Amino acid sequence: MYYISRNYKSIFNAAGKAKTDCEVSLEALGFKNLGFKQSTIPNSAIGTIKNFFGITIALLRLPFKSTICTQYPNNKFRKLILFFAKIKKCKIITIVHDVRSLKGRVKDVEKELSKIVCSDVIIVHNESMKEWFLVQGTTIPIVVLGIFDYVSEQVPRQNNERPFNGVFDVAYAGGFGDGKNAYIFEMDLLENDNFNLKLYGVGFDANKRKVDEKQSKIFYQGAYPSNEIAYKIESDFGLVWDGISTEECSGNLGAYLKYNNPHKTSLYLLCGMPIIVWDKAAVASFIEKNKLGITVSNLKDLNNKLKNLTEEDFKTMKRNVVEVQQNVSQGKYVEIAVRAALDILNS
Repeated sequence: MYYISRNYKSIFNAAGKAKTDCEVSLEALGFKNLGFKQSTIPNSAIGTIKNFFGITIALLRLPFKSTICTQYPNNKFRKLILFFAKIKKCKIITIVHDVRSLKGRVKDVEKELSKIVCSDVIIVHNESMKEWFLVQGTTIPIVVLGIFDYVSEQVPRQNNERPFNGVFDVAYAGGFGDGKNAYIFEMDLLENDNFNLKLYGVGFDANKRKVDEKQSKIFYQGAYPSNEIAYKIESDFGLVWDGISTEECSGNLGAYLKYNNPHKTSLYLLCGMPIIVWDKAAVASFIEKNKLGITVSNLKDLNNKLKNLTEEDFKTMKRNVVEVQQNVSQGKYVEIAVRAALDILNS
């Protein structure tokens, strides 16, 4: 069983973190890396050259009739990987991280699907994403992940003993420069007596505030690499909400939450924080089923929901989060999904 590691250029990028975490899980299951050692070279040109040679050498070394686990997207080299894997009659597992046509970034759905479903089995985020693939006519086996991991050698403890005083710190982690979360500054215009919003990420622009900074309930906490931020976030809840509106998760990125498991969800759980999420998000069912937080249809309702939250309800959420926290930190969810994929291939 094999995989091919590569260069992941940004240590601030959650997408890179999710893929490197999958490699940790694959190693734990006995998969061997045929490529160069994993690296984080920020220069795109150097990283691309390293990837080309590493992946090419790996594919030449790939044994016939073996099993290879790939991760999608890997657009520059996916055709090359699949070509060699098919020539060598290998079984292919693909872990799907993003479906760009669901994001509105790719118009040719069939073309993107052809890059994914040429596998023998695929692992997708959740039941909603699985249903989408089935509606598109996918006939290969599909394994549902449930939630991504956020691997960490040490489990963060800074949020374990936070006092319950009726005013909650709510964390939001993400980039602020692409319109993905333009709604953030509207939070100061909502009723917000029962929460403060603490922001973590690159691209924050204080000039976009809707109220004077002294009146604002929004507090920028800085940006940290993906392997450090889990130890920096200090809050009671983590917020999963994308788009331009506080009324719903709107726009392409907001609508993508109906199919996507945002990696920030896993980060918050690793930090020991319950989740606040849009009730129509795909990951909301996981949060509700495991009693890991609060779902809301409109952020204007958040203040009242927090106001009515009892201390016992909050403690129950925290206890449930601790159970998931261990699994997320150790890469167990991807391990379970890949084991299921292997069982299908071997059946």
